[in-house]
Amino acid sequence: MTPGGDSLFERRTSVRAFLDRPVDKAQVADLLHIARMAPSGANLQPGRFHVLAGRPLAEFSAALTGAEAAGSPHDADYSYFPRPMPAELKALQRAAGFALYAALGIDKRDLDGRRAQFDRNYRFFDAPVGIVVTIRPDMGKGCFMDLGMCLQTFLLAATDAGLGACGIGALANHGRLVHDHLGLGADELVVCGIALGHPDWDHPVNQFRTERLSVEEFATFRGFD
Repeated sequence: MTPGGDSLFERRTSVRAFLDRPVDKAQVADLLHIARMAPSGANLQPGRFHVLAGRPLAEFSAALTGAEAAGSPHDADYSYFPRPMPAELKALQRAAGFALYAALGIDKRDLDGRRAQFDRNYRFFDAPVGIVVTIRPDMGKGCFMDLGMCLQTFLLAATDAGLGACGIGALANHGRLVHDHLGLGADELVVCGIALGHPDWDHPVNQFRTERLSVEEFATFRGFD
């Protein structure tokens, strides 16, 4: 059973376990078409999506997991998180991580178990479809925001279609490998990956939900009675 509330927005969640069922190419194309309906400043529509399935995805995942196992240095072209991470944000990050590991029965002191779970990012959580998202490196920060709205629209469209998806920021850790393996040009900066497929709602990893801030914690109101 799908966790969350009744609305599409409440039902969307990061899916990290999938059924062994393929996703049709035409359905992925439809989701990408819907994603492009997201707002875009000056209609620049930043970002490209490289979709892999079957053998190409298996070979790509093997290259990523091999690089991670070999201890290849991370070479992301941009910083996903603030450096250094402020204490209040670090607390949120840790809470989300501990909730994930708890759902899987991984003790917070089990470093090997935590590492093995993190490495599943590089296998796209064994989803039947893996997507690599890139952006032109000369785009401004606002274009990253527009790409984010495009990504959110994609994730919501996937949920609405009965599919599940998960963004994979860790993919950018091996940006050079991604470039070389997929033959990307210098005009593409690796932003993230997306795992896409039919959710396995019986899997414990898909049962937990992260806590979100209350409106009072992140918003102010002026001029209301």
